[in-house]
Amino acid sequence: MTLEEVLIQKPTERAQCTGQALEEVLVSAKENDSLTVGVYECAKVMNLDPDSVSFCVLAMDEEFECDIALQIHFTLIQSFCFDNDISIVRVSDMQRLAEIVGDKAEQLEDTHCVLITNPAEGSWEDPALEKLHLFCEESRRLNDWVPEISLPGR
Repeated sequence: MTLEEVLIQKPTERAQCTGQALEEVLVSAKENDSLTVGVYECAKVMNLDPDSVSFCVLAMDEEFECDIALQIHFTLIQSFCFDNDISIVRVSDMQRLAEIVGDKAEQLEDTHCVLITNPAEGSWEDPALEKLHLFCEESRRLNDWVPEISLPGR
């Protein structure tokens, strides 16, 4: 999908389309072992190998809205992403995000931050990831630096 095609979509279509694209990318990245989950784990990856990070997802739910430490971490992660030209989005359904990136056997407690990284042997191509990058680029032009995406329900 080109930037022009993204721009002519209605806002509701665009939001729905980007939610589906995000889910596709997360599933694909999980299969390629290209996910990092958790605030501290993501911070380690960003510190050690920032060039490997392709995309960042921040998740918040009502339970953690007043968590000042988490808000500080989010601010630092956002700043890092802006400084290193990493596309970043927010989702409000942390439980749904945990369902997508977690295993059935394990219950993920910290899905506040998820990074999509490039595998060690090179980058993997994903049209849905390109669509998300275009969405973020368009959002930045509209001064929405961390756009929110709704994940499709099951």
